[in-house]
Amino acid sequence: MEHDHKRIYTCPMHLEVRAELPGLCPECGMQLLREEVKDNHSQQGGDIVFDKPSFAEATAGKHAGHKTQSFLQKFWVSFILTIPVVLYSDLPEKLFDFEAPAFSGSAYMPLIFASIVFFYGGWVFLAGAYRELKARLPGMMTLISLAVSTAYFYSIFATLFEKEGVLFWELTTLITIMLLGHWVEMKAVSSAQGALKELSKLLPDMAEVIRDGKTFIVSLNELRIGDIVLIKPGARVPADGIVRDGRSHIDESIITGESKPVSKEIGSEVIAGTINGDGVVRVEVTRIGEQTFLSGVMRLVQEAQASKSRLQTLADRAAYYLTIVAVFAGFITFVAWILMGAGFSSATERLVAVLVIACPHALGLAVPLVASISTTKAARHGFLVKQRLALEAARDIQTVLFDKTGTLTQGNYGVEKIISASGSDSDMLRFAASVDSHSEHFVARAIVREANKRHVQFPEPKDTSRVPGRGIHGIVEDQDVYVGGEGILENAGVTLLPEFFQTIRLEQAQGKTVIFVVRGGELLGAIALSDILREESREAIQELKQLGIKIAMMTGDSEEVAKWVADELQIDEYFSRVLPEEKAAKVKLLQSEGRKVAMVGDGVNDAPALTQADLGIAIGAGTNVAIESAGIILVKNDPRDIVKIIKLSRMTYSKMIQNLFWATGYNIVALPLAAGVLASQGIVLQPAVAALFMSLSTVIVAVNAMFLKWRKI
Repeated sequence: MEHDHKRIYTCPMHLEVRAELPGLCPECGMQLLREEVKDNHSQQGGDIVFDKPSFAEATAGKHAGHKTQSFLQKFWVSFILTIPVVLYSDLPEKLFDFEAPAFSGSAYMPLIFASIVFFYGGWVFLAGAYRELKARLPGMMTLISLAVSTAYFYSIFATLFEKEGVLFWELTTLITIMLLGHWVEMKAVSSAQGALKELSKLLPDMAEVIRDGKTFIVSLNELRIGDIVLIKPGARVPADGIVRDGRSHIDESIITGESKPVSKEIGSEVIAGTINGDGVVRVEVTRIGEQTFLSGVMRLVQEAQASKSRLQTLADRAAYYLTIVAVFAGFITFVAWILMGAGFSSATERLVAVLVIACPHALGLAVPLVASISTTKAARHGFLVKQRLALEAARDIQTVLFDKTGTLTQGNYGVEKIISASGSDSDMLRFAASVDSHSEHFVARAIVREANKRHVQFPEPKDTSRVPGRGIHGIVEDQDVYVGGEGILENAGVTLLPEFFQTIRLEQAQGKTVIFVVRGGELLGAIALSDILREESREAIQELKQLGIKIAMMTGDSEEVAKWVADELQIDEYFSRVLPEEKAAKVKLLQSEGRKVAMVGDGVNDAPALTQADLGIAIGAGTNVAIESAGIILVKNDPRDIVKIIKLSRMTYSKMIQNLFWATGYNIVALPLAAGVLASQGIVLQPAVAALFMSLSTVIVAVNAMFLKWRKI
């Protein structure tokens, strides 16, 4: 049987961490290394941690915890063995004029204990270096292994041939500090970087299923499409589905960012991972496993974390070259100290310090850790980042171009104004809704919806019939009622008075559709309807302007409609009567003026414009085509989230620059100190202290990244 080769990515330190895409290890933050494996179909999701069905088990289960704990265990063993190595070195005599008691074989005790520390505590670094070199990506593990191996084998040589200057105590303290430092790093990085781990925790382990009238508790992987699940108060929804019985409010904030619980009744859709309120609902499962919305979110987060921003590409390149520089700097340092007559021991000590201090872990972690947190933060606030470059581009946006329908407006008609000619508003609505109650026309539905909203009772009409191209006629309470556009007035035998006619023209000039209501030959009045503006649109536009961003709009509607919407929302510029194939051209027009343009749309005909824009933002309620063409997806149909995108982009970039400053600044200062440029002033950096500083720099970068997680947007 032939085996297919597939590419997976593993951590050089944590072999149980395996992913199908490149990125960071969720345990320690190290870059995952590529390797080829045979796919013989025996490798299930438990081995690949980012496979959605088994992600929680693989990353939050016993292996991850055991691995992290093993570093602490190795530290304590190494620490205990380091004590006698230090006591029987020349250090106590130099510092305290103390000499440990000698006994038969005591001279070889440092060698024996240091060997145990080297192979037991240091083996994880040696194995990691082997995997880095095998992947042709030398990095942190390579430098540490070079440092400890140089110190160990030189000390073996010095002991066996009775040379001066063994480095056993430096070796053991270095490995001990490295183990402790790496454990601290893992705790800091894991809490900051575990984006997918957090999302996977949203799903419950079990579900309560009703089959054949009986209730069963089953695991999630036993759920089937069409199952009816019982969701009790406070329980998490186990799979996407539709409410078939009951009523409740569900907290969807963890998925959509919407803080207010959403009312759910029969026919409402529910999302896996959300939390039920006080009611009990029965839900029919419509999507399971990787088909669920939450799995889609996790997949997008994973893809975003695997993609690289420009800053990360720069940092990765810098970390690679820093590794090369460190090796050459270590060699030059070693030769320089030898030439100055310092002896092999001192020269080797300087070499070890340089190799350790130059480890590029902090630099390699500086950008991707922030990016990882920002993609998770975005998902928690209701927008999904498909590409990191898209989030990076958002900070430079100068103009946001909205497609009107479905973004700035609700995309369905509503009653804007009732203009009475005779009688009351409720009378007009009562007769209009009665005649329209059997119509499927969007204007008729809007009038009926308004009547219901105002609690206006309307009778059942008789003998309703369409008046082609003009409106509808019916008998209501034994009277002829006509409802329709201006042409219906001729059928009803009614002529508008000049003053009323002027009022109607003003409404039509604002792009509104005007419907007339005539009862028994008498004009009751008119109803003005329009595509309803979102209140959120006003807030979003005002906040975008406060950020210094211009607002543009395009629509297929008439000049009058476009102008009215632009005036109402205080939009800077607009394009009217735009055909679907012309939308991308409008984006190009704005870009030709030197502007960075974000396009917001939700329809199939928006896809070319979303692709053309510097940043494409798709409304999540829109079509799949629009979503595939965008770099960022809004889960909710809320334009205020665009403000959050830009704010998060600016915050993310700022935090990345801060981390790069900390990481590179540390190396610029620490490397010369490790090489011994201030040795004449009595300032010499010991290898163990260099290891402490190296670990500390990584922790500082991780903690600084965590501040982004806590900031509000």
